[in-house]
Amino acid sequence: MNIIISARQPELSSDVERRFGRCPSFVKIDTDTMQWEGFANPAAAQSGGAGVAAGQFVVNQGVQAVISGDFGPNAAGVLRAANIEMLLFTADTETVQQAVDQYMQGKLPVFS
Repeated sequence: MNIIISARQPELSSDVERRFGRCPSFVKIDTDTMQWEGFANPAAAQSGGAGVAAGQFVVNQGVQAVISGDFGPNAAGVLRAANIEMLLFTADTETVQQAVDQYMQGKLPVFS
């Protein structure tokens, strides 16, 4: 399964970023192989519509789930329309690697 996580840097060791639409980076992970790839968020500097643009970027990455600290209503609409599961960091999620581990253990709450 492919997941994507909002991050401060495009690295597995990065701190997570709790904002979705304006996060500086995303890290995409294949949970079957643990191969990962980092991306700059092309929507981060947009003057408006960052949530929708970030959501569309995530959809284009072909992931099944996205993990962040929060999702605005417009971003959530884009992700729901693409049937992408949205999960939230817990209070103790600090790094992308921790988020992956928590995801694999089923410890992340679902965004509703």
